Amino acid sequence: MTHEPRLSLALRELLAARRVAALGTLDAERPEQPFVSMVPFARCADQGGLVVHLSALAPHTRNLLAHPQVSLMVMAAEVDGQAVHALPRVTLDAMAQVPEPGSAAWAAARAAYLARFPEAEPMTALGDFMFVLLRPTGARQVAGFGAARQVDGDELTRMLAD
Repeated sequence: MTHEPRLSLALRELLAARRVAALGTLDAERPEQPFVSMVPFARCADQGGLVVHLSALAPHTRNLLAHPQVSLMVMAAEVDGQAVHALPRVTLDAMAQVPEPGSAAWAAARAAYLARFPEAEPMTALGDFMFVLLRPTGARQVAGFGAARQVDGDELTRMLAD
């Protein structure tokens, strides 16, 4: 068995424990204007990234279709009475990609998303919803006070594919 570094293990556990993230996009019509929204996400091991299921009616979907560079922040939950400044969190930079419906990438994204959110299955039949793969290009991880690092895209892809 190989030894996984402490910060890598903390990152893997954070992504497994949290089901929603803050998605940062650039406005489709005014790219100097950032937009942040909440999205449920799942790890898509077959594609080495994350997957979200978005409505074409949502501003963040129009934004990422126009500007596929996105950021996704996943953060540990607050604990009453404890300081929030050292909450474990990661901000992933990623490229958004919409897989062709029916393709192997689409099937992998659908399977990964529904494994985590089986209650979303009826939404997959709605015509305005799509799966979006988020392929990591890098990240900034804070695992606690004094425990922060940059993570390159290749390491993230390997970690998400395990």
